Amino acid sequence: MRDLINNLDFKRAISPAAATADNTALVSQILNRLGAEAVALAIILGDIADADATFAVTMEHGDAANLSDAAAVPADQMNGSLTLAGFTFAADNGIRKIGYTGGKQYVRATITPTGNTGNVFLSAVWILGKQNLRPTANPPA
Repeated sequence: MRDLINNLDFKRAISPAAATADNTALVSQILNRLGAEAVALAIILGDIADADATFAVTMEHGDAANLSDAAAVPADQMNGSLTLAGFTFAADNGIRKIGYTGGKQYVRATITPTGNTGNVFLSAVWILGKQNLRPTANPPA
């Protein structure tokens, strides 16, 4: 069996919180991917009470720590697609993922609901792999 835990690092993207019951966008923490050659965002879904809501995912990247230079991540710098990372009311208790393969140091994701009048529970985590320094901290810093 191979070691995985010492080769991955995890960073908070969107913390678990009270249900979202409107169309307010959920914006992730800005990820500093310094030292990581592989990045993925895992979106963890709970119950989605609305019967017609949709959720679009977008990603931005840049070299400024506050992402004042943010630009949309081109499709050829992602593993998967924004469409596959998005979801609808029918995705109760599901998981979505998308990878970042670009060369910028900072990355941010946004999940934007449309037609959401019910309760949505979700959180997200950044997963960093191919770390330059191993083993990674446990628990993650």
